[in-house]
Amino acid sequence: MGDTAVVSTAPDHPRLVRRGRALEYTTLGWNVVGVAVLAVAAVAAGSVAAAGFGLDSLIEIGASTVVLWQLADTADPRRQHRATRLIGACFVLLVVYLVVQVAVVLAAGTRPAPSPAGITWTAATFVVMLALASAKTRTGTALGNPVLLAEGRVTLVDAFLAGSVLVGLILNAVLGWWWADPLAGLVIVYYAVREAHAALRPRALP
Repeated sequence: MGDTAVVSTAPDHPRLVRRGRALEYTTLGWNVVGVAVLAVAAVAAGSVAAAGFGLDSLIEIGASTVVLWQLADTADPRRQHRATRLIGACFVLLVVYLVVQVAVVLAAGTRPAPSPAGITWTAATFVVMLALASAKTRTGTALGNPVLLAEGRVTLVDAFLAGSVLVGLILNAVLGWWWADPLAGLVIVYYAVREAHAALRPRALP
């Protein structure tokens, strides 16, 4: 993954592993709830950005699951490699969905309705994901665990995505800028393409 770190052998290693698991379970639980909340908000408001961010939550669920496997010492390198490539495939599906949906919305001029639920959830997600990303970085550094550090970066980008979606939803609700919502969806397209490339590029197995 490009990270170099020395694995911790200190007496507090088990405590750090437990903390890493707790952080991933928190991320997992938050995103499971988020998928349901954003699905309802996206359907009610016709919001491309909210729907796309809901799909991104599914990807974050997959990433957290991979880390939990690694922290439990149950995933060999080949299994982790396959899981990473599956996450990359999810990113590809997300790109296809968003590009098609954004093109349809812009061509038809569909106006999404204001989404108070979407605004509230993405605002909360922005704050929570920033806190989780910071905690994962500290814990991953203490453990010398490049997998947790890498997933912490995914969580950080997730926070930035929540911020971009939030801006699009607010601009639509306050100023009636309907085009801000699909444009916020394009921010997720850029992120998904980059992450798909990183996950699917060939890597030598240990």
